[in-house]
Amino acid sequence: MTHELLTIGRISVDIYPNDIGVGLEDVTSFGKYLGGSPSNVAVAAARHGRRTGVITRTGDDPFGTYLHRELEKFGVDDSFVAPVQGLQTAVTFCAIKPDTDEFPLYFYGRFPTAPDLQIKADELDLDAIRTAGIFWSTVTGLCQEPSRAAHIEAHQARDRDSLKIGQYTILDLDYRPMFWASEEEARAEVAKILPHVTVAIGNDKECAVAVGEGTPDEQADRLLAAGVEIAVVKLGPEGVMAKTRTERVVSAPVPVKTVNGLGAGDSFGGAFCHGLLSGWPLAQVLDYANAAGAIVASRLSCADAMPTPDEVTALLAQHGRPVPGISIPQGAAL
Repeated sequence: MTHELLTIGRISVDIYPNDIGVGLEDVTSFGKYLGGSPSNVAVAAARHGRRTGVITRTGDDPFGTYLHRELEKFGVDDSFVAPVQGLQTAVTFCAIKPDTDEFPLYFYGRFPTAPDLQIKADELDLDAIRTAGIFWSTVTGLCQEPSRAAHIEAHQARDRDSLKIGQYTILDLDYRPMFWASEEEARAEVAKILPHVTVAIGNDKECAVAVGEGTPDEQADRLLAAGVEIAVVKLGPEGVMAKTRTERVVSAPVPVKTVNGLGAGDSFGGAFCHGLLSGWPLAQVLDYANAAGAIVASRLSCADAMPTPDEVTALLAQHGRPVPGISIPQGAAL
């Protein structure tokens, strides 16, 4: 199987409250879901019909069994998901307070390490990594050995200059300070990976950790100077910008009522990959991904909430945005 998208890194069981708007101390019931950003991105792209897989590790426990079942349910190849003896599957709790825009995360089973940080370089299927349409990794996977060395090995095996037309290597700048000793340490590790990356995606803080403080355009320009072909900078309430050496596009926010903002970025990522693989113009890729992220922000869970193409195109059409593959009538509001 050649994967259209192959991701590597974090996986967990997300424990989300059914009680909205209260702290964890007051929650009376929870639901459990597949979680972990690279795994969610694989699920999101699978919902758009893409052949996806994830390279990760779980504990040898019931939660690990649950994650295998969920990946299978969502159509994500779990051939590269294996248990690590002596470690428990990581679990993530969050509180959901949409009225105050608070979604604090509490990580369990990640300190001092987690199974998905025990991926080893000699365990990788480098042929699968080389041949994937898109290879997706995150900065979090660089925070600790042996995962760090495995990520470097994977990227070195997928030489940027040898990629075929339509192949991309994406780095999610995904900086989480609790996993790092300092921003400087993270920046040094990102610098080792950027020479192998064709697309970088992050918000202003994540871009600042990767390439320094500055305006979104300055940060995008620094990423492009490092050899990235597409720099995507999320602008918060102002939407998202993508920049290449010849093009700059901005997608305005798609308004929805936020329920849980945690999965929006992963939905954006999976939809962005789908758009790239489809060969759409960059502006359409960005709009489509933006709408996909908005849909998940309006729902409770992450993986289970990932939208289908019909849901994304319906939201775009509802707001008068161009729908990929469909011409826009003259005079339509954009």
